Amino acid sequence: MSPVGTGLRERMEALRERMEALREGPTAYDDLERLWADATPVRAEDVLGTWRGSDFPAAGHPVSGMLEGARWYGKRFESLTEAHPLICRDDAGELVSDTGLGKGIASLWDIAFRGEVTASMVYDGQPIIDHFKALDERTLIGVMNGKGVLAKGRHYFFVLERDD
Repeated sequence: MSPVGTGLRERMEALRERMEALREGPTAYDDLERLWADATPVRAEDVLGTWRGSDFPAAGHPVSGMLEGARWYGKRFESLTEAHPLICRDDAGELVSDTGLGKGIASLWDIAFRGEVTASMVYDGQPIIDHFKALDERTLIGVMNGKGVLAKGRHYFFVLERDD
């Protein structure tokens, strides 16, 4: 992601503050939707690297508990064709790509979602696409999309913070 001017920097700081407040809870789903809408689309090549993940547990989406149980650490995007959606801690505390839970790896694409083209991760082994937008230069908000991921008609939202 490119350097930003003062006005954009202030906007990104405000987005990050909103994200932090939502992570502390309570989290209203409509607030997550507004945060997503206000975030900035990014290109697939701009998200390469390792990212530490977290979510909005107060939102109550079942994916949150599943990731916690898997000891989810985050995501690693090695290239546009080699993305690891589920970097988790093994029993020894080491970071590993959980390709069993993720049903393989994934790839990065620029995909239109809700009328905007933004970086998206397409899972190889299951009908899931994670879409990403920037909250600031080192923080992304993600939304999981695809068959079987909506809970009560709602998407799963999460946060990625650059870890490299």
